[in-house]
Amino acid sequence: MPSQSGAAAREPIDLDHLRKMTLSDPALEREVLRLFVEQTANLMRTLASLPENAAALAHTLKGSARAIGAFRVADAAAALEVALRTEGGAREAFTRLEAEVGQARQAANALLAQSEP
Repeated sequence: MPSQSGAAAREPIDLDHLRKMTLSDPALEREVLRLFVEQTANLMRTLASLPENAAALAHTLKGSARAIGAFRVADAAAALEVALRTEGGAREAFTRLEAEVGQARQAANALLAQSEP
């Protein structure tokens, strides 16, 4: 089941959701985006080898993505989690996740660049 529907689901990051979750606080929004960029870099580097704990890492990524409104990342992480638990299609699911994370990171970095004082 998708995390979000409508136009927001087509964007790498749902800005309305992000602002709601950060109480429209620009400093908090920047901090959350920075953390997401850092965390995804670390998680994706670790997930690339599909380690034994990959399903748990995908679950962590899913939650982080939903928290900032990166619903396409969350959906791709959920698909990887399922693929890992059912032992089918994990490499393809990781490839999809990698693409979605790349787009979300690019969007987050663009937002961070726009919001720097």
